[in-house]
Amino acid sequence: MEMKNLVFKNRSYRRFYQDVEIKLETLRELVDLARLSASSVNLQPLKYILSNDPAKNALIFPTLGWAMLLKTWQGPPEGERPSAYIIVLGDTEITRSFSCDHGIAAQSILLGATEKGLGGCMIATVRRKELSAALKIEPRYEILLVLALGKPRETVVIDPLGKDGEVKYWRDDKAVHHVPKRSLEDIIIS
Repeated sequence: MEMKNLVFKNRSYRRFYQDVEIKLETLRELVDLARLSASSVNLQPLKYILSNDPAKNALIFPTLGWAMLLKTWQGPPEGERPSAYIIVLGDTEITRSFSCDHGIAAQSILLGATEKGLGGCMIATVRRKELSAALKIEPRYEILLVLALGKPRETVVIDPLGKDGEVKYWRDDKAVHHVPKRSLEDIIIS
């Protein structure tokens, strides 16, 4: 797939076909893309927890915040939840500063997921203490992001930014998720 199309299709999906399984090998392939990505000072301090098990997924789901701008939406209902997660951790025994490594890794993973016909969402709103306790994560690992993954069950479209300059994403009456984007001319300063 052409890179621009891959980036264009890589949206933040929050509703999935929960019954479509993602194999553990697929999750490993996605993390391998992150492993091969750039790392500040080449420290490679990131570690990953993979989950495609419904029981483990059920422990992860309630610790996540889903769409801050959709005030009345509590996240995907049962049947539309992710079928897999990748939890991105920072190993504090390697460094205490993870720079932008987790963003680079997450984008590599999500682009790889998109290429495989999957979708996902980077989630930074995490009740970290609860998730650490639920999964018995060692204290040396800092939870940086959770990537929710699955076969997308929703349509996400990019809209041009309106004259009002409003950047908030929203859903229409058909549950299509709209994401306003600034124009290229608006973001390049000559």
